[in-house]
Amino acid sequence: MTTNILILCTHNSARSVLGEAMLNHWAQVLGRPVRAYSAGSAPSGRIHPLALEALGRAGIDAQGHRSKSWDEFVGPGAPEMRIVITVCDSAAAEACPYWPGSPVKVHWGYPDPSNAPGNDEDKARAFDITRQALGYRMIQLLQLPLDAMSNAELQRALERISNS
Repeated sequence: MTTNILILCTHNSARSVLGEAMLNHWAQVLGRPVRAYSAGSAPSGRIHPLALEALGRAGIDAQGHRSKSWDEFVGPGAPEMRIVITVCDSAAAEACPYWPGSPVKVHWGYPDPSNAPGNDEDKARAFDITRQALGYRMIQLLQLPLDAMSNAELQRALERISNS
């Protein structure tokens, strides 16, 4: 059975998209039945170009990614999520909608790479670092025996990853 994971950030333009892409990439590489999605509470309607470039530098195809609302994941026919991960502090502080299936929720906060100081090269480096950090946590998540874990066990494991 596929484990569905939703990664949230307010604008769904950078961190959440990087997380979705990295989790889907590593799930495929490791042969794990996991499917990541991303969304935002106030989507910008566009993916930040430096996020797409950061994925490209890692050899990850960014085709098909789009900025979308979390509303797409609460209605009839939406995939049921097992895990919801917030990756920006503002999304973590917002009142989330009711998620069908009562998924496990965890906050893995990262600074917004689009707000990194410096020139274009510095900003590109910030996107690469964020992509790598998210990828590292996604690999740790994929090592968990997701199908065998209760929600309480999964919550504790995700919080341990958050603190690593």
